[in-house]
Amino acid sequence: MPDSSSPDHDQRLKVLLKEFFEQFFLCFFPIWAERFDFTDITWLDKEVFLAPPQGEKRQLDLVARLRIRPDAPPPQPDLKELVALVHVEVESRESVQQFRPRMFEYYTQVRRESCLPVLPIGLYLRVGLEGIGWDAYEEYFWDHRLLRFEYAYVGLPSLPAEEYASGEHLLGVALSALMRTPHERWVELYAESLKRIALSGDNDWRRFLLTECLEAYANLDESQRQQFQTLLDTEPYREARPLMMTTYERGKAEGKAEGKLEERREMALLQLDGKFGPLNDAVKQRISEMTPEQLRLVMLNFAKATSLKELHLED
Repeated sequence: MPDSSSPDHDQRLKVLLKEFFEQFFLCFFPIWAERFDFTDITWLDKEVFLAPPQGEKRQLDLVARLRIRPDAPPPQPDLKELVALVHVEVESRESVQQFRPRMFEYYTQVRRESCLPVLPIGLYLRVGLEGIGWDAYEEYFWDHRLLRFEYAYVGLPSLPAEEYASGEHLLGVALSALMRTPHERWVELYAESLKRIALSGDNDWRRFLLTECLEAYANLDESQRQQFQTLLDTEPYREARPLMMTTYERGKAEGKAEGKLEERREMALLQLDGKFGPLNDAVKQRISEMTPEQLRLVMLNFAKATSLKELHLED
């Protein structure tokens, strides 16, 4: 699994959740999904300083400004305007001990700066806990608890993959790769999930995001890949087979030709230079070091991006 500080990890989950934000709530917090108006979301680029003003600066993963539906209860009493912020932070470490105080610091700064109600949510990729619930950060002085800060969380490893892979929402299908699955069922469930996404009727962009996430976290070994390829040749998958080409198969089809990859890098540099102006050496270096999958993801984001920072090509 990618490291939590990896640009691939950041870009993958942020882009996916932005595109399927309502489904995120429908999958994991359906009661709250009925209270938010997802037709008008404003995404905020939020930077916070830990221990300001000299502390480390962090870019929050996702901060969304949404309206509360008029028929929903206000999140706080005497709220003048039915508007709130939702902050989602993704954590892929194997422990959340260090994550909990960070969530408290993030909340404190975002709440103070915005003066709006803030709903904080942690998305755990490696820590399951109870699956879905409330986690907490506490501070004590001897045996007296001075502070308890709570935030909602989704612990993917504790959720049943088969339930979400067969559920109503495609985001749950994609994230099922990070959920609890019987080992003997994993390859079949992976193939079923790819088929479901391929035949969903969604547009190419959204299907790519879902498939790329599912594939990235599947981590099939060579034996499982061979089992998967054999499965694709059976009758249940023949209809969807042309739409189920994975990165692994694309690499085989292209022969992983370095010359072809270099051509794609040159084309990417020309397009980026044309849209964002002269590229500095650091950006060119990042492009030169990208794998075919990383480069493809960048160029699929290219049309919607307004800056190199959005493409994680600049800090």
